[in-house]
Amino acid sequence: MIRAMQLQDKNGVMRLLHETAMFTAAEIAVAEELIDLYLNQPGQKDYVVDVLEDDSGRVVGYATWGPTPLTDGTYDLYWIAISPDAQGKGYGKKLLRRVENKIEEEKGRVLIIETSSQPRYESTRQFYLKQQYQEVVRITDFYQANDDRVIYAKYFS
Repeated sequence: MIRAMQLQDKNGVMRLLHETAMFTAAEIAVAEELIDLYLNQPGQKDYVVDVLEDDSGRVVGYATWGPTPLTDGTYDLYWIAISPDAQGKGYGKKLLRRVENKIEEEKGRVLIIETSSQPRYESTRQFYLKQQYQEVVRITDFYQANDDRVIYAKYFS
């Protein structure tokens, strides 16, 4: 089941962010800031946070996304993560489809996703390509030397 994140989901989401071993402490801190903003300021319109539960009701995935400021119909996927023990079961695809469907319902035109060029993100980049995203920009040495910013886009009709 995929649904809007609730306060009681926070520990599970933070757990899976740590368990993936994909994110630095600073990145996890930023993810938590956005989660807290979403949970503590229900009137804000910048971020949406969804969670995905497995059949037992355990939170095994989450995504943070929202409209890109100062654009018409452009959205950003800020975070998407699946618990390591739940990967390979189609949860990431289901969660991404939920985000895409919501954006299309809001008459969104494009979803932008950015990631790193580091080798540990190879499976992430391949996942986006398999979901029909196109690499549209690569900024060399963006995060640090030998770590490019890779930006993907998917356009909706």
